[in-house]
Amino acid sequence: MSSSPDAGHAETVTVRYWAGARAAAGVEHDVVPGVRTVDELVGTLLATRPGLESVLPVCSVLVGGRASRGDDPVPAGSVVEVLPPFAGG
Repeated sequence: MSSSPDAGHAETVTVRYWAGARAAAGVEHDVVPGVRTVDELVGTLLATRPGLESVLPVCSVLVGGRASRGDDPVPAGSVVEVLPPFAGG
């Protein structure tokens, strides 16, 4: 997995982490190859960024700006946002 935003090829997705997810991942973003669903992406992220284990289960995952989960598709070239719950109003 690369953390270079310029590494985005058609077969990859860019994952951007926000707030506590960024702190847990230890990077601002990753470029992840070869995932087809949100579940596959989550599995890859947990395997490569073990710090996400306590945060990722409560995060929202947005694919192309839309809330996604489970077997929802992650098209090649997508930007995925990982957003932990936010407190306050």
